[in-house]
Amino acid sequence: YDKRELPNYGVFDEKRIFDPGEGAMPVFDLGGVRVGIAICEDIWFPRVPSALAEAGAEMLIVPNGSPWRRTVQVERHTTFSAWTKTGVPYLFVNQVGGQDELVFDGASYAVDFDGTEHQLLGDFVTGTALVSFDGETHRFAPADAPTQLSKGWEAEYRAAMLALGDYVNKNRFPGVVLGMSGGIDSALTAAIAVDALGPERVWCVMLPSKYTSSDSLEDAKACAEALGARYDIINIRPGVNALDEMLADAFAETQPGTTEENIQSRLRAVTLMALSNKFGHMVVTTGNKSEMAVGYATLYGDMCGGYNALKDFWKTEVFELAKWRNSAVPAGARGPGGEVIPTRIITKPPSAELREDQTDQDSLPPYDVLDDILRGLVEGEEDVDEILARGHDAATVRRIEHLLYIAEYKRRQAPPGVKIGGKNFGRDRRYPITNRFRDD
Repeated sequence: YDKRELPNYGVFDEKRIFDPGEGAMPVFDLGGVRVGIAICEDIWFPRVPSALAEAGAEMLIVPNGSPWRRTVQVERHTTFSAWTKTGVPYLFVNQVGGQDELVFDGASYAVDFDGTEHQLLGDFVTGTALVSFDGETHRFAPADAPTQLSKGWEAEYRAAMLALGDYVNKNRFPGVVLGMSGGIDSALTAAIAVDALGPERVWCVMLPSKYTSSDSLEDAKACAEALGARYDIINIRPGVNALDEMLADAFAETQPGTTEENIQSRLRAVTLMALSNKFGHMVVTTGNKSEMAVGYATLYGDMCGGYNALKDFWKTEVFELAKWRNSAVPAGARGPGGEVIPTRIITKPPSAELREDQTDQDSLPPYDVLDDILRGLVEGEEDVDEILARGHDAATVRRIEHLLYIAEYKRRQAPPGVKIGGKNFGRDRRYPITNRFRDD
């Protein structure tokens, strides 16, 4: 059987690779039951289920490579309208595991002729379920009780865990190394890494400069120790001083600014990459979706690495996910329970600490405001007027929209990261770097 309905939207590009199947729909006998095959999106549209029903299929087996996203369970169980017109029972059998930006959650289930659902397997884990099918009543009879699926923050955390763990393991890295700043992004990334790989495969490195606060030094160490991960301090001040001296003549007639701030970030990247080259650990970046949206990141600095577990989490979601992890241990986690992210990391104002008394809000609006604007622009595909109708300041909205578009060149060079929401940067949202499609 060759798949008929080829998705070609969002993260899918099947028409670039495959031709749709043609010809008769094969139906075969399995233990006295006539069985048809429909692959993934074949069941979303009337053509394939109807043809299989007409060919005598009493049950469908539907193998899937259906990637997870936070709304996927609702979509799976409500969008198969084509099936409801045939009333043919089916088995939904889904892939499990991470594949670059996508994560597949499994969560295989069965549906009787009247729409009764049987959740056979859990999410984010491989497994086997025994289920019988009665050809006379057209009903499934699972051997075990229904499995409960993850919801809310647990599901999102487990998706990030599986995606990062599989990326590291399938590409044969011995472990990961990350810059541990004492901030919430690196703390949450470290927690996800420890839960995915185990503390013995996670290396946290604090890379302080003269602007690093004592609170950050204390918080980074406390977090790494709570997680049980290796923790080291490598001071970048000698490197910063050497570069200041090297560039002194070229910069003689200028004032210090963003360039000098970015030198610190890039020195941290050079250091982490040196550790990666020497010991084989993959560098994990720690930026969130809010920062990537507006370009609040340093190219070849904090963007330098192999994978980003937080790439599709807005900053406000990072805070909530960190709070959730402190209150729960996700199924399958290799890390400890309890407060693995110190409370002060969650409550203190976010700062890149690249200059004196710096906070993120020196450059950006408060994250609840920023994220609402960005959700509208990116995931909702709203225009400025629609966002202004929610009461946002006009100058702020227009500035954020401008930053979103001019940061495309940075995002194009960012490492991959797991898709969590409805529209991620990369495979979902594809814009040209060089363009004139905007009025300004």
